[in-house]
Amino acid sequence: MKGTMRKSLIHTFLISLLAAVSGLPAVAQGSAADNVFGGVVRLDKTVHDFGDILVTDGPVSCTFTATNVGDKPLVIYNVVSSCGCTDVEWTRQPLKPGEKGVIKATYKNDEGAYPFDKNLTVYFSEPKQPVILRLRGESHKKKMSLKEMYTVRFGDLGFKTVDIKGGNLSQGQQRSGEVTVANVGSKPVSVKFEDVSDGLSVKLSQNPIPAGTTAKLTYTITSDRDHWGKNYYYATPVVDGKVLKAVVSPSSEQRREEAGTEAIVADPNPLLGAGKSRIGIYTITKEDFSSMTKEQRDAAPVPVAAESSFSFGKVKSGTKVKGVFEISNKGKSPFKVYKIDSESSKLTASGFKDVAPGGKGRLEVSLDTSTFPKGECLVILTLTTNSPSRPIMNLFLTGWIE
Repeated sequence: MKGTMRKSLIHTFLISLLAAVSGLPAVAQGSAADNVFGGVVRLDKTVHDFGDILVTDGPVSCTFTATNVGDKPLVIYNVVSSCGCTDVEWTRQPLKPGEKGVIKATYKNDEGAYPFDKNLTVYFSEPKQPVILRLRGESHKKKMSLKEMYTVRFGDLGFKTVDIKGGNLSQGQQRSGEVTVANVGSKPVSVKFEDVSDGLSVKLSQNPIPAGTTAKLTYTITSDRDHWGKNYYYATPVVDGKVLKAVVSPSSEQRREEAGTEAIVADPNPLLGAGKSRIGIYTITKEDFSSMTKEQRDAAPVPVAAESSFSFGKVKSGTKVKGVFEISNKGKSPFKVYKIDSESSKLTASGFKDVAPGGKGRLEVSLDTSTFPKGECLVILTLTTNSPSRPIMNLFLTGWIE
C-alpha cells in the first residue's frame, strides 16, 4: 500500500511538472539596472523576500509598483499566481504615461513551516511577453535563533544554503538577486570574497556585519554565449582574513518537501557544503528572443517530442537502462540544442544532431541505476534550445527500481 501511494504521488507530481513546463510563455526581460521592461513599464522590484516569518503571523502581504514610462496608456491585464496559496489584487484602470499602479500579493502562510518561492506572472498591454515576479521567504513554527536558521557557517558567517538558486537568465542580460546572511557570533565580522567566477559580482549591504545581525548579499550574473543551460558561479568567502571550510549543523525544523520529490534523482553539488570553502549560485541560461519580429518567429524552429516521458518499467538495481526520445521539427528553420543538462551524473545523453525543418532527431539516453534507492524513480533531462516557442524542453525518465 505504501509503495502504491508513493507511486501515485510521483505520478501526480510528474503530471503537474509536465503541465508546468509545456507551453510556457516567453518572458519579458528587463534592464538589470532599473527593471524597465519593453521600454514601457518600470517595476520598483521583481523579487520580494519576506525573510523569516512565523506560521502564527498569518497572511503576509507586499506590493510591487508599476510605472508607465511609455508614451501611451498601459493596462495591467492579469496577474496569475503559481499556486492557490497566494492572492493578488492590482490596479485595474489604464495608467497614463507617468502614472503608477500597484500589484498587491498576499501569501496565505497556511501551509505549515517550510521555505517558499512563488511566482506571479503579470500580463501587461505592453510588452507582449509577461513579466515574472517572485515572492519568497521561510515560515517557521516558532521563533528561532540565528544559529538555528543559518545552519551553514564559515566561522561566524552563516548561510541558510550555499547552493543558491539564481533563476533564469537570457543571453545579453544580467540577473541580480540577494540572499540574507547572518553574523551568528558575538563580535563584528569583516567579509570579502575571492576566487569569484567570471561573470559574477557579489557585495554585502553592510560590512563589517555587526554581531547578532543579518545582512543582504547581493549578486549579479552577466550572461555570455559560452554558457547555456544550468551553470554554477562560485565565490570564496574570506571571514576576518581567513578562508574557512563550511560547517553544517542540523536544522532544528524538518523542512517539508512537495509530494513526490523524494523520488527525483538529483546529485548534490560536490563542490559545496560541509568541508568546502565556496558558495555557488546557479542560473539557467537560455536564448534571448525578445527582439524577434513576427516574421522571424514564424520562421523559427518548433520542436515537438513524440513523448516527453519514457518509462523503463520495473528493473533491478544496477540495471543499465537505455531509451530514445524522438523530437520532430515542425518549424521552418533548423532546430538546435545548445546544451543538455541532467541533475544526475548517472544519466548520459548522446546522438542528437541539428534537425532540419520537417525532420526528426533522436536523443539516446543511458541510465545507470546502481546507486539509486529502491522504489519510484524520476530523472529529469533539460534541453536548452534555439526555439522561441520552446527555449527550455524537459524530458523525463521514470520507472521502479527493485
